[in-house]
Amino acid sequence: MAKKKVSNDELLVTIIKGIEEVKGNDIDILDLREIENTVCDYFIICNGNSNTQVNAIVNSIQRLVSREIKDKPWHVEGTDNAEWVLMDYIDIVVHVFQKHVREFYNIEGLWGDAKITTIPNKN
Repeated sequence: MAKKKVSNDELLVTIIKGIEEVKGNDIDILDLREIENTVCDYFIICNGNSNTQVNAIVNSIQRLVSREIKDKPWHVEGTDNAEWVLMDYIDIVVHVFQKHVREFYNIEGLWGDAKITTIPNKN
């Protein structure tokens, strides 16, 4: 049986839900589709307050995406120190940072041409 293709919209919504479920903060969606030579369609960037919360966000995203849309990341890296965890879902790449690391790397600034949508914090 062929694997059903998951829509980016469905995956985006589920990832955001996973972040919010464990109180991830400062969620930004960078739409990269109008930029030439990008590696994916979207970046989702958020942060947690500690390595424990960063790992909780990552685990929440993986659990919800697996349960609700039967998908899993192609690759995950950074969980050992949990300062910056990258989750690669091919068309969508999720960056989960600790706040000070996010401020240092300023990915939003590097991708200044991207259309950025900010999701208000729920806490």
